[in-house]
Amino acid sequence: MTRILCSQCQRPPIACICAFISAVDNTIDVVVLQHPNEVTHSKGTVALLSKSLQSCQVIVGEDFTDNEHFQKVLVNYQPLLLYPSEQAQILGQAPLNSPSNVSLSNKPYCLVILDGTWKKAYRMLMLCEQLQQLPQVCLPEHLAQSGKYHIRKVAKHNALSSLEACCYALALLEKPNDSTHSITPDNTGKYQPIINNFLAFNKFQLSFRPTDT
Repeated sequence: MTRILCSQCQRPPIACICAFISAVDNTIDVVVLQHPNEVTHSKGTVALLSKSLQSCQVIVGEDFTDNEHFQKVLVNYQPLLLYPSEQAQILGQAPLNSPSNVSLSNKPYCLVILDGTWKKAYRMLMLCEQLQQLPQVCLPEHLAQSGKYHIRKVAKHNALSSLEACCYALALLEKPNDSTHSITPDNTGKYQPIINNFLAFNKFQLSFRPTDT
């Protein structure tokens, strides 16, 4: 018997996420490099993110060194890798063209997200030298520690989902420098509907858990 799936989100009707999609026109394009283990994960947030953002490309793989789609990203954009390393520039604290590791370019910026567990994301980074060479950015502490991803076990307390991290980063990148301090988990401008629907998505997923009797 053929399995019935929603024509838009490709999930069974009982697990359909279409009600949680919010169409938002992001100014800065997003490229999600997704580990293969995340593709069919029912609790993953990239499916919701990619269907909500007008410009969001998802590329599946582990080593992107020879990935044709990722190579096109490197040619057409000035990518910024959202990754909390020691050398990452904290978003909202200075113009992006001020650090020496961010070159001036006429190419538009794009935000690159690694979607996977911390261990998988680190492996993806280590496997691709081109990824390692990208300018890295990270979120300020008040956002980085505000995760509400309650439906999935994570390695770090209050760790962010890919959706949360992406929306916070976009809100900071697209805001004037003198107003980035106003970005909070409850005030992300035009990205707030995506965050609100993410919270509703959390509750929806929790509804499938058996209740204690």
